[in-house]
Amino acid sequence: MTVTGIDFVALQVRDLERAAAFYEKHLGLVRNPAAPPHAVVFATEPIAFAVREPLPGVELPERPGAGVALWLKAGDAQRLHDDLQAAGVPIVTPPVDGPFGRTFSFEGPEGYVITIHDR
Repeated sequence: MTVTGIDFVALQVRDLERAAAFYEKHLGLVRNPAAPPHAVVFATEPIAFAVREPLPGVELPERPGAGVALWLKAGDAQRLHDDLQAAGVPIVTPPVDGPFGRTFSFEGPEGYVITIHDR
């Protein structure tokens, strides 16, 4: 049996509702009503994205996600960048054009750095 690819991505967060509200408000994600306990799953395609409470025994560091690269695709990366910047969301790398289209990175409410691209 072989693994065929990524099927689900979840970030463990300290404050579930705060994190879920951030992704709804700033990225326009919509909650999927079917979610496991202690998690908010968003209706993203082709791979489901979620935020969830930490698993038992997990102590999140101050800046979780070190060494992890999480990229999300958007219809208009520059516009999303401008909206996030106007809302005071920390921008980690400014927009640049590259092989994945317009690309930039921001810091989410729990310290995860997320890269947005539009190609």
